[in-house]
Amino acid sequence: METIAEPLDQLVQTLPDAVQIAPSDDVGVALRALDAGETIHVAGKAVMLAEAIGRGHKFALHAMAAGDPVRRYGWPIGSATQAIAPGAHVHSHNIHTNLKAEEPYSFAPSRSEPAAAADTRWQFQGYRRADGSVGTRNEIWVIPTVGCVARTAERIAKQAADRHAGRVDAVLAFPHPLGCSQLGDDLDGTARVLAALAGNPNAGGVLIIGLGCEENQLSKLLERIPPERRDRIRSVGAQISADEYEDAENAIDDLVAIAAQDKREPVGIGMLRLGLKCGGSDGLSGITANPLIGRAADVVTQAGGQAILTEIPEIFGAERLLMQRAADEPVFDALVALVNRFKRYFIDHGEPISENPSPGNVAGGITTLEEKSLGAVQKGGHATVTDVLAYGETLRRPGLTLLEAPGNDAVSTTALAAAGATMTLFSTGRGTPLGSPIPTLKLATNHDLARRKPVWIDFDAAQVLDDGLDIATDALMARICAIASGEPARNEVNGERDIAIWKRGVTL
Repeated sequence: METIAEPLDQLVQTLPDAVQIAPSDDVGVALRALDAGETIHVAGKAVMLAEAIGRGHKFALHAMAAGDPVRRYGWPIGSATQAIAPGAHVHSHNIHTNLKAEEPYSFAPSRSEPAAAADTRWQFQGYRRADGSVGTRNEIWVIPTVGCVARTAERIAKQAADRHAGRVDAVLAFPHPLGCSQLGDDLDGTARVLAALAGNPNAGGVLIIGLGCEENQLSKLLERIPPERRDRIRSVGAQISADEYEDAENAIDDLVAIAAQDKREPVGIGMLRLGLKCGGSDGLSGITANPLIGRAADVVTQAGGQAILTEIPEIFGAERLLMQRAADEPVFDALVALVNRFKRYFIDHGEPISENPSPGNVAGGITTLEEKSLGAVQKGGHATVTDVLAYGETLRRPGLTLLEAPGNDAVSTTALAAAGATMTLFSTGRGTPLGSPIPTLKLATNHDLARRKPVWIDFDAAQVLDDGLDIATDALMARICAIASGEPARNEVNGERDIAIWKRGVTL
């Protein structure tokens, strides 16, 4: 098959217990906990379960021999390591990955279908910026160049937030431990990400505070910020300042006076910059939340907006689905180079490229990295891949962009914000409170998580199973527009506003 099938809306009502995603799949996926001996009807077949199957886990729809490929989403997720009987649990004990470090790729674009008409119903109240972007927030950010002044930045932001309450959406510091004792590409990555964060449209003003003796020099960092953003940037060097707190207070007062003039105005959904993320995934992620996020990404990109997909190790095994959607051969070549570079990153550190899924993923029903990746790439919807960015680079083109970053939740959500995302959709089956500098909407893959953790969850994507993908998409888009217009996401309510920087080099 050339594409991943979306959840089959027509079958949801007749198959409440389990689902077969694509007609060629060898497995069914339990939508509830199933008992041994139950007879489950899937895609016209009656399968008696040989053992209990947990929600999100897989069972065999027919007999498979050792060495046979095992398909889900219409693609192999691995091969059987032993004979598997119909109704048997299909998981880590009887499947292994087929991933290889070096694979040939060729430019073979899929036959493009006519682009769907933009859905003009959706708009939000945003802040227009001088560079043409639109923010979903109007905040003052305090960014330290180095960990030595991280707590100083926090104290400065806290005092300013109390002083200017109600004049801007928030005053926040983003402490981190890096910026000193770094060399070469590692130092460059830190500087690029911090400078890129300073240009995010959600920041109505930015104070960058340095120490003075660090490798990540304040003057060099400021040079990385585009000229059109510099009127909203102020800086303080702690070692040369007679009183860094007084200087910072004056700088923030100045920034607030400027940002307080900004007002929300209605803009089309095509002005949204949408980050796409998953974490704590389970066996339902590829059935509910990820396809739903893909629908939202399609709405935004069809309207001329931008969506960013990252977590490059979590597309291994599904990368060809993205490569065949490359806008042209240069984009394809850049995507191939990114995938191979990330595979080499694993190999150079003596790690297999299939060192995934996590223990929580496995407990939730995900067996191999191919399976995880085939579910994860659905967050990109069906949009054309128009660009590929290195870590710390910022958005350049409308459409779907691939961004270099690892799967780590804190690092990848920070990278999305640095790339220019003004909101991130984050699917989760196991749950997490983690947030990022921008609104980070958590979509639960299942009703149970949404009920148990309402303080974490912004949207229950299991609505897909109840009402179908079209109705769930409209509900999600309404939620996106409300939060983009100022309603706080759960991570904002909970104060989960953190950054993490990808450290790849030696420490002095």
